[in-house]
Amino acid sequence: MRKRTFNTLIASAFATILSLGAATAHADQLADIKKKGVLVFGILGIDEPNSFVDPKTRQYIGYEVDLANAIAQKIGVKAEFKQVAVAARIPELQQGHVDLLAASLTHNKEREALIDFGLTHFVTGSKVVVAKKSGITSVHQLGGKKVVTVKGGTQEPNLKRVVPTADVVTFESTQQAFLALQQGKGVAYINDESSLYSDVLKLGPKGKDYVVLPENLNVEPLAIGIKKGETALKAVVDQTLRELESSGAADKLYEKWYGQGSKLKFGKRTWKIESDKVDG
Repeated sequence: MRKRTFNTLIASAFATILSLGAATAHADQLADIKKKGVLVFGILGIDEPNSFVDPKTRQYIGYEVDLANAIAQKIGVKAEFKQVAVAARIPELQQGHVDLLAASLTHNKEREALIDFGLTHFVTGSKVVVAKKSGITSVHQLGGKKVVTVKGGTQEPNLKRVVPTADVVTFESTQQAFLALQQGKGVAYINDESSLYSDVLKLGPKGKDYVVLPENLNVEPLAIGIKKGETALKAVVDQTLRELESSGAADKLYEKWYGQGSKLKFGKRTWKIESDKVDG
């Protein structure tokens, strides 16, 4: 009986050692990426100017696409892009369907329990757009009213924090939500500031029928999403972003996609790519 117990303990210990060894062998995602020669990014692909399809080349382009290509070049591999839904971004990363997320992903404390983040590469905020004919001039007038947005983003909790009684209806994509506003299925539409202005611009002359409310619901730091514990991969992501900042390339990318020469014509950058820390 004792001999059997002893042998069982030895076998169990040996199995544990093998298991730990296997886990260690598969812990370095960066090495796996170098081996396969491809870095797969999860992107939204419909979120101009961060990631969207060039109508001429049918290739993905955008601010975050440029950042992704810089990271892949730093590692010495090819960048590949996979379109993901807003609500599926983190599960796609956790399940290994993509290597990194460059998908307009807000870095917050709640998500830190699920994944790691690179340095903040853009700072924005959630805003609200309404039809001019609605007569709404402030987000505080949205109490008890139907507001539309995308499912799985931070927009709904951001609004609920400011206007708890708002009736929020979510859709699978921002396009569906914005169309719902145009169809009168809600009195307001919420999105990240940059994406929201882009949505309105796409309406052309009809854009004058809508107004963006002045209040920022929050501050949204966007960052690259990284699978938990992949320290080597995070180090390369952060190093690439720091080099873009120090070389002046980050400023050029901002001007290209957000500055006065772009469709959005945002003001000058008021932040730098330097930290992966966030408040709250």
